[in-house]
Amino acid sequence: MSFSWSPKDNKSCNNPTGLKRGRNDIGNKATVVLGAQWGDEGKGKVVDLLATDADLVCRCQGGNNAGHTVVVDGKEYDFHLLPSGIINSKSTSLIGNGVVIHLPGLFEEGDKNEKKGLKGWDKRLIVSDRAHLVFDFHQVVDGLQETQRQAQEGKNIGTTKKGIGPTYSSKASRTGLRVCDLLGDFKDFSARFKNLVQQYQSMYPALIVDTEDQLKKLKEYAERLRPMVRDGVYYMYEALHGSQKKILVEGANAALLDIDFGTYPFVTSSNCTVGGACTGLGIPPLNIGDVFGVSKAYTTRVGVGAFPTEQLNAVGELLQTRGHEVGVTTGRKRRCGWLDLVILKYAHMINGFTAIALTKLDILDVLDEIQVGVAYKINGKRIPHFPANLEVLQKVEVEYETFPGWKSDTAAARKWNDLPPKAQNYIRFIENHIGVPIKWVGVGKSRECMIQMF
Repeated sequence: MSFSWSPKDNKSCNNPTGLKRGRNDIGNKATVVLGAQWGDEGKGKVVDLLATDADLVCRCQGGNNAGHTVVVDGKEYDFHLLPSGIINSKSTSLIGNGVVIHLPGLFEEGDKNEKKGLKGWDKRLIVSDRAHLVFDFHQVVDGLQETQRQAQEGKNIGTTKKGIGPTYSSKASRTGLRVCDLLGDFKDFSARFKNLVQQYQSMYPALIVDTEDQLKKLKEYAERLRPMVRDGVYYMYEALHGSQKKILVEGANAALLDIDFGTYPFVTSSNCTVGGACTGLGIPPLNIGDVFGVSKAYTTRVGVGAFPTEQLNAVGELLQTRGHEVGVTTGRKRRCGWLDLVILKYAHMINGFTAIALTKLDILDVLDEIQVGVAYKINGKRIPHFPANLEVLQKVEVEYETFPGWKSDTAAARKWNDLPPKAQNYIRFIENHIGVPIKWVGVGKSRECMIQMF
């Protein structure tokens, strides 16, 4: 059976307007900033830099388990749920449907930063009506689950205990509650909230929830939230196709913490690779433009899990101290080690980075020599991939390239030629090895310390 179609005009059931369709009408493209390691790479600084020219800055996944620090005019702002770009008073910020929102945390964060000078943040914030809600009992359950893992398996995941995992579990089991539910029929919302509490109490008898008190507070939060809420899908479509806004997507967490591609199970509960930008905001893949990966000039991670280039020695301590490696969200010290180009190449394979921002180069200024992990070996033989199995990853031997340190202060550098030749060689080696150009090099906390290469 054959089928042929010869249109008399452009109108059809799939194109009722009769408009000519083609790749020229896909709208403008969003720029995406993502972590390329285990998080804490300095994404907030890159977003802050790009947000000065953005009309709309979006969060697409995660919750207040993220921690981004931005320094502007000597003031340090900490963001967990709010997009870092909200500092730009001329831009709008959007929390997308892929984000899970703890309302007390959101308002506490906004009010805290407002006292530092972040004026009018709640007038510039849009919240998707499809975003799921993190409740206080989700956070309690998060802690109970960690305790249970420790008792049963002798180890835990190392979560932030912000309720992120349990909330995504509620979402996946189709028992979660969204912003649109909270702003709808509150009687129906209350009944579903009580059912959800009972479900968790059946699993965790130690869980105590004052449901009436929680519902009273949620009703108050609902009224404060209501002016910010929009249909995120339509808002984003209009931004892409109608007003032609410059859109910036701010990823939280990082590639090696992605629920599918990270070092599972020691990962977060969302897709923090480039696919999360599409599903977490309703952006078609054709509307993704530049994808910028952010990496430190060395490697860190918080919590437990395999870390092949970790340095449990004086080098690791020096990186931790000089880099002030303490988690913004948890306050935990970060584990530190040499830059691992195996994981950077792996992150590039998944995300298709168009360029990389290399941060905290200045932390390496005092080292006599610097090592870079370039390959993994098992039983003396190189393996051609990043292992999915953590038992294997724990056993790998890292093959290193060694570089002489530049032994000079880079903190005052503001252009490429200001960097010592040995530092330039280090940067070029990284570019060549992973096959991605480095667009920015960070040598300090503020946006002025980001050297733009091209």
